[in-house]
Amino acid sequence: MTTFLSCDWGTSSFRLRLIQALDLEVLASEISGQGIAPTCRAWESGGPRERPGRWEFYVQVIHNAITAIEHRIGYTLEQVPVIISGMASSSIGMLELPYGNLPFTVDGAHVHTHFAPPTADFPHEIILISGVRSQLDVMRGEETQLVGCISDDLALADFGTFILPGTHSKHIQVKERQAVDFKTFMTGELFELLRRQSILRDAVAGHEAPLIVTTDGSFSQGVRDAVTQPLLHAAFRARTHHLFGSFTPIENLDYLSGLLIGAELQELLFTDPGTIYLCGGAHLQQRYATALSVLGLTGAVIFSAAWTEDAVVRGQHKIYNQLNS
Repeated sequence: MTTFLSCDWGTSSFRLRLIQALDLEVLASEISGQGIAPTCRAWESGGPRERPGRWEFYVQVIHNAITAIEHRIGYTLEQVPVIISGMASSSIGMLELPYGNLPFTVDGAHVHTHFAPPTADFPHEIILISGVRSQLDVMRGEETQLVGCISDDLALADFGTFILPGTHSKHIQVKERQAVDFKTFMTGELFELLRRQSILRDAVAGHEAPLIVTTDGSFSQGVRDAVTQPLLHAAFRARTHHLFGSFTPIENLDYLSGLLIGAELQELLFTDPGTIYLCGGAHLQQRYATALSVLGLTGAVIFSAAWTEDAVVRGQHKIYNQLNS
């Protein structure tokens, strides 16, 4: 395999990248908001008689993105394999796969996958990566990101907790290079609901792009309040901060962000997380690092945002190589 197509298909976003296998350089990409949720709605809206098969409908979305890349680079990508991770293997995806079970090794050897051979209409083999479940929790996509975050030569602690921030943040416990447990936190989703649809929407405003937060600003006050105040009470304080003029709307948005991130991270104060590894993208990395500092959780291993953002590609490549070794 000299090149492959990396498909990172989330609930609300779609990203297809042509990857050079030797050095994992991105040669071209096609990114859109055609995530699994809107794709599923579009398929269902066709009606049971008129609509194509579910698998065929989703494959056509991928085919259209491949065609766009081909037009951009000027040559065909026939026979280039497509490796898909994320929500494509979910109940609203192209094919629902059963979850793999814990533990799984972080070299990608025991991640559950489904193989589909090339066809005349879609001349690409498909490797669809499934998610993982515990007794109480599930994830799809983060298992691939974790595999990609951990390089083969990384000197891992015997026990540690990998924090993967996001809409549904994951805390994954890794022991002796095996993922043994994890928890999901609805931090990002709750933040969006509160800022856009709750009584707080008029009290917060501002940036979509990441801003620098400090250990003495409103963000950090939110982190501290998450530990010392009941969450539902502290959330309402974003309104009183606005009414009393204590914070500007932008400062209030940071306060709410700090409050929810602090609520997520505070359990690390009362458990033994081992070595903490932070794997956040550019929009969240600095916030989580600041929150860890405010909470006194020092000594965390912080992966660069660029390394984390390319982790899915590395994880898919490692899983593919394990399947073909």
